[in-house]
Amino acid sequence: MFDIGMSELLIIGVVALIVVGPKDLPGMFRTLGRFTARAKSMAREFSRAMEAAADETGVKEATDALKGAANPKKFGLDKLNEAADKFEKWDPMKAPDGTPAEKTMALQKDELSPDRAEAAQKISDAAAKKATERLQAELDAEAEAKKDGEA
Repeated sequence: MFDIGMSELLIIGVVALIVVGPKDLPGMFRTLGRFTARAKSMAREFSRAMEAAADETGVKEATDALKGAANPKKFGLDKLNEAADKFEKWDPMKAPDGTPAEKTMALQKDELSPDRAEAAQKISDAAAKKATERLQAELDAEAEAKKDGEA
C-alpha cells in the first residue's frame, strides 16, 4: 500500500515518541491500529459488494469470455484439443450419428433423386467393371510370368 521502508518507520516512531510522549504513545498506536483495521474492513466490504454486483449482472462471465477470445494461444489450443478428441473417438465404420456405415450408405442411396440414383449406379457399375478388368489383367500377367519362368 505505502512504500515506506524500515528507516522511514524508525524516523516516524522517533518523531511520534518526541511529540506524543512515551506515556501516551501506546494509546495512540492502539487508536491508529483500530482506525487502520476499520479502514481495511470497509475496503473489504466495498470490494465484496462490487464483486457481488458484478456477479449478478454477469460481468464476470463476459470478462472471462473476452479474456478467452483475446488470448489466441489458449483459443487455438482449445480448438486443437477438441479436434484431437474428435479424431481419437472417430470410428470409420460408423456414421457421425452412430449408425453403421453400410446402413448409412443404403439410406443415402434411397434418398437420391431418380436421376442422381441412376448416375450413382452408372458410376458404381463403371468402377466395378474397371476393378474386374484390372484383376483380370493382374491374373494374366501372373500367368504370363509363370509361363515365361517355365520355359
